[in-house]
Amino acid sequence: MSGFQDTIAAIATPLGKGAIGVIKISGEDALPILKKLFKPKSSRCAFESRRVYYGEIVDPRTGEPVDEVLCVYMKAPYTYTREDVVEIYAHGGPFLLRKILELVLLSGARPAKPGEFTLRAYLNGRIDLAQAEAIHELISARSEEALKLALRNLKGGLSQKIRPLREKLFDILVQLESSIEFPEEDIDPKGYEEIARMIEDEILPVIEELIRAYDQGRIYKEGIALVLAGKPNVGKSSLMNALLNEERAIVTPVPGTTRDFIEEEALIEGMPVRLVDTAGLRMTEDPVEKIGVERAKKKLKEADLVIWMGDASCLPDEEDKKIFTELSHYNFLAVVNKIDLEPNFLAEWENFFKNLGVGEWLKISVREEKNLELLRKKIAEKIFKTHGKDIPEVAPNLRQKASLEKAREFLLSALEQLRSPSCLPEIVVLEIKEAVNSLEEIIGKITSEDVLDRIFSTFCIGK
Repeated sequence: MSGFQDTIAAIATPLGKGAIGVIKISGEDALPILKKLFKPKSSRCAFESRRVYYGEIVDPRTGEPVDEVLCVYMKAPYTYTREDVVEIYAHGGPFLLRKILELVLLSGARPAKPGEFTLRAYLNGRIDLAQAEAIHELISARSEEALKLALRNLKGGLSQKIRPLREKLFDILVQLESSIEFPEEDIDPKGYEEIARMIEDEILPVIEELIRAYDQGRIYKEGIALVLAGKPNVGKSSLMNALLNEERAIVTPVPGTTRDFIEEEALIEGMPVRLVDTAGLRMTEDPVEKIGVERAKKKLKEADLVIWMGDASCLPDEEDKKIFTELSHYNFLAVVNKIDLEPNFLAEWENFFKNLGVGEWLKISVREEKNLELLRKKIAEKIFKTHGKDIPEVAPNLRQKASLEKAREFLLSALEQLRSPSCLPEIVVLEIKEAVNSLEEIIGKITSEDVLDRIFSTFCIGK
């Protein structure tokens, strides 16, 4: 790939003030660059691999010291990138780190692109593509379960599921291609049936299991979208603040305070949740509020779960019924707020839900924090009912799931041909080869440069 032979460098720690910052260099010129910039305190500094040295970074143009640092040289191939690697541990001021990086670049390195260190680890065979993506998921993990899933994939969990499938398909290809190459050894119908049985019993179930695991793992890795909906002034913004444990949304007694949606992240029962507080759903002539209502309706379509809120201090009316009817085809949870106020109309709300055929609804008071813990549990129950509660052993990401689905379709086509009275082994071979290619896309045996660019561009610079 272009620039793959260059020596690259980047700040490997987040920008901002900190006790320590790390500059990472990778490539054949990593050690020569360090020798230009580093002045060791000890005369015995021999730059042995995996030894930490103490000294100063100096500006080679002036000889002036820039910072006191620790540095380490790691000799290829036993490094993250399988190239020579140098790490400089400096004080963590952003200007200081940029200054050291500038000197590194002036000494012969070029700035690393996003994810380029991990890309080199992949291209040099240290990790496969599934493991490279697991590194990104590890850094981006938003829950303990997501962290566990990323660690399993980093250790090769997904790859260990894919490789045996490839081997079995290769065995089938050898058998089929031999029959094509040597017609006198043509496979009899029982042979085709045996191949079909292997695909159906040993290969497709594993692929199906991994596809299902994507949906189960997604709620922990990517989180769910939880939309709060209902008429104005029923307490949506107050509930959002309560679930976030902070005053994020503006709360006033004036209906229609929220004119647009507000999004924030929370952790509910171990799940990362994207909370969306929407404008109150009602007919309005206010042009700004009308836009807010339309955006709220768009957010409803993207939701994994909708919390519909009513107000116990008001009688349910036709507008409540109309809104609820519109929302009832989503995955929803009905909640009636303000049960602490007097008078309340809980009996009327009971009849309201009974007439609409809703068997379960929650009575809460956001102000007095009544039943909020129960609400959190019900949110989790609703999501687990849809996506499954069990955390999978490994969970593919969306790109990997798409490749698995392609492999499944090719194998189903191969099965159809194998069970045809006039089976053509040449067609079966083509279908199985495409299935193998789809599986190899997951671990990176066959991957276009465009796909690699898309994957690694999502990484941070320095990783």
